[in-house]
Parts: sequence; structure tokens; C-alpha cells
Amino acid sequence: MSEFCKGCGVKLQNEDPKALGYVPALDSQYCQRCYKLRHYGDVTINMQQGISTSQTLEKINELDGTVFWTVDLFNLESNLVSRLNHKLPGKEIIMILTKRDILPATLTDAKIKSYIEKRLKEEDIQVKDIIIAGYMTKEGGKCESIIHQIEKDADKFAKNKDVIFMGMANSGKSTLVNKLLGSKELTISRNPGTTLDVIERDWRGRKLYDTPGLENDKSVLSWLPSLELKEVIPTKPLKPYICQIYEDQSFAAGGLARMDVVCNGKASIVGYFSLSLPIHRGKLADADRLWNEHLGEMLSPALDESLDTMKTWHAPRLKGKEKMDVVIQGLGWFCVSGDIQEITVKAHKGIQITFRKAMI
Repeated sequence: MSEFCKGCGVKLQNEDPKALGYVPALDSQYCQRCYKLRHYGDVTINMQQGISTSQTLEKINELDGTVFWTVDLFNLESNLVSRLNHKLPGKEIIMILTKRDILPATLTDAKIKSYIEKRLKEEDIQVKDIIIAGYMTKEGGKCESIIHQIEKDADKFAKNKDVIFMGMANSGKSTLVNKLLGSKELTISRNPGTTLDVIERDWRGRKLYDTPGLENDKSVLSWLPSLELKEVIPTKPLKPYICQIYEDQSFAAGGLARMDVVCNGKASIVGYFSLSLPIHRGKLADADRLWNEHLGEMLSPALDESLDTMKTWHAPRLKGKEKMDVVIQGLGWFCVSGDIQEITVKAHKGIQITFRKAMI
């Protein structure tokens, strides 16, 4: 019998069916939760259960190894950990940018790397290398090239040390680790938080540690129930929502966020969201009525029952020809440009809205 689940790393037990690590029989290799995930895609435990981010960082600091930090490019803002080096003192960090294949092919790797380097500087984060990864669910040349690059960096920076994989929940970390190990043992899912404790594996003469996904309670992913997560997490390349506006307009990302745009002339709005998430556009003057009548129905998924419980954010003014991303953390973003007077955003009060220089 295995003492720990091969899928999520949690200690196995057969006493409490509602607790982590439950198995009907102690000769199982996977806990009941991982078994359901692997065979039915069923998530029965909230992503907030498991060990906290502070506990995960403590565990990482106890290990002697080089950190490979997976960061979801689509959810960049909710994946960045400001001043990460101060939280992991003495650790060398290699950044792996996952889900590159979700972003438009017109965005070059060189532009991605340049953009990320600027964001790292703004967040006071130093890394030894940046690896751009995608196509990890497929076989073939691109995937093999990424694996080779990770192996090369492990030899160069870790030398004789172990390697530690960390990242936010749903950053693609366990998918990547499975590829490196040449197995499908670790539990992977579109649902965040499927690794619940540190998992130790042998890899190329050293130990590889897969750590639990870090939590970000300001991301949509931390608030939505598992069934609705499938609507907001993209699994296919993005098809931008593009429109030109000449009058005040309101844009709804399901019922989770609303962006109101007051313009003085022509403006451009480009949305980058999961293809499963409906984007609604209408006149700003009619937006309150629409939300009051249809929130939770046509405007879904939703976390609020009324506009009154949503928080309002005010964007900085655009200057000249500059483009700005209005990021709803964990959900996606609108890229705005043109003759715009004012932008306000409404979202669930627990969700962070970020205004940044345009990525694309």
C-alpha cells in the first residue's frame, strides 16, 4: 500500500470520507478525489482546501533546490508573485511561461519575453532564465524542444541540486511535470488546486518536487464553483473579440465583470477571453437596466445577484495612441485604445482589476 496519493501527494486515510486523502480501501494508489478526477473529471473538493500559500513557500524554503516557477501567460497578473525572491531567499528561480499556445500566434516569443522582463522589473523579481512553453498536452517537436530546454536549465543552474516546481493553481505545472517524468501519474485538471501536498519523484539523477498550487483569492478562479470554471478557463487558442465604437458603450464578460466606456470619438475594444464565455455589448445608457433584469440569467456565470454588491474600479486616462489592458484577474482582459474619456469596471468585490500597458 502507498502511504501517499500518487496523484495529489496527500496522505491516504479511510476514516473520514469528507476529509482529504480518503480511500474506501487502503490498498489504493489514488485518493477518491483523484480517482474521480482521472476517470470522470469530477471535482468534489474546493480548491481552497489543502495547504496554504504561506505553508507551500515554507516547504519550498526547507528544500535544497532550484525553483522552476510556472506562470500562466493568459492569467499573468494573477500568477505573478511580487518580490518573490524575498519570499524564497537564496533560491535561484527559472521562470516557465505556460499556455503560450493559447495566445495569438501573431504575438511573437520575442515580444512576450520583452514584455515579461519589464513586468518582472516592475514587480521586483529576478529570474535566471525565461522559458516560453506551450503545446504541452500534445506530442511532437515543440513539446520536446521545451522539455529539452528545461533539462538544459536544470543541468546549468541546479547542477547537483534537486529541482522544485511551483506555481499558481491551474498554471499548467502538473501537466509540465508529467511530461518531464514521461508519465500521467500526477493529477491534472482544468480545475485549480489539484495538487494538495508536495510530491517527490526521481528525475535524471536528482529529486523533482511538485508543490501545491499557490492560492490567489483575488482571482475569479478562487470564487467560481468547479462546473463554471470550465466556461472561463480557455483550452483552445483565443479568438479576440474585436469592435470599434463611436458612442458610449458597456461590455459584459458574462455576469462576472462589466466595463463601461465613455468615448469622445472612435475607440477600439479587443477582448481576450475563453470562447465559452459570452461577451455582451450594448449602449451604456441601457446597461443598468440590462444588468438589473438579466444578471444571473443571460448575464452568466455570475457571483453577484445585484450591481449593488459589485465593486467599481476607475481606469487611468489614456494618452495619445497608447493601448491599455483592463485585466479581470483569472478571467481575461479587454485591450482598449482610441479617443476615450473614461473607463469604469464593475466586478465582484473579491476580484482584482489591473490596468497595464497592452501585452498584445
